[in-house]
Amino acid sequence: MFRLSAYSLFLVSSLAACYLLACFFGLFQKNSRTHTSMAALQPLKTITVSPLAKHTATIIFVHGLGDTGNGWKPVADMFSADTALQHIKWILPTAPSMKITANMGMEMPAWFDIAEFGLRTTEDEKGMLNAMHALNKLITAEVDSGIPANRIVLGGFSQGAAMSLLTGLTTERKLAGVAVLSGWVPMRNKFKAMTSEHAKSVPVFWGHGKRDPLVKFQIGEASARFLQTDIGIATAATDTSQNGLSFHAYDDLPHSASEEELDDLKAWLKKILPRDP
Repeated sequence: MFRLSAYSLFLVSSLAACYLLACFFGLFQKNSRTHTSMAALQPLKTITVSPLAKHTATIIFVHGLGDTGNGWKPVADMFSADTALQHIKWILPTAPSMKITANMGMEMPAWFDIAEFGLRTTEDEKGMLNAMHALNKLITAEVDSGIPANRIVLGGFSQGAAMSLLTGLTTERKLAGVAVLSGWVPMRNKFKAMTSEHAKSVPVFWGHGKRDPLVKFQIGEASARFLQTDIGIATAATDTSQNGLSFHAYDDLPHSASEEELDDLKAWLKKILPRDP
């Protein structure tokens, strides 16, 4: 089975190990204050994978905690090799580095601080809003370059997936879709009030592994259900439907991406970003 990279697996294992070690020494405090790097306010560094055909659509894909945009370049290259997706440009931003409270203060690329791993934690709302602002700037720049918002997909993995939801469903422009891999709905108490008037009609792809030890499958399920019941996003009616939320569960998948999941994502992208607008 395909996995993103040995580095990605090492990263996840390292984060999990640090979490267990921190728990052992009692280092976590639920109400600890989070500290967002001022670097989050600076323009994002990005990697671009250029389209192999006439450029008519763009995917902005947001990496997870401790990764960089370069970590997803092999996926962008693989998708670009498909003749049905060669009109798509990929933009892969890298988050600024900051100290992560849940990882014993280690500094790493992150979209926001994490007080502790798990649902019951204080969220770094300031960090999330800073990241949302930075991602919106990428969307604006792409629109200004001539690509309509309805030809842009915003997607991400883990932290990046959470930021894709927060940005993609609150931005004033209606995007072509939002892709969520191993993610969750952040700022849930405020999320509904923040969503745009067109959020319920934005297509959403959601992939989640049932053996995810960091963002539990139940969290993903509950988050997807929240989008349906509270935001009003419909369930994708059929395999050929391009509207609504399409939820995909993967039995043996941990906190990573598999070949099966990426194939499902590729099929979804072909429906919502066809070569001809």
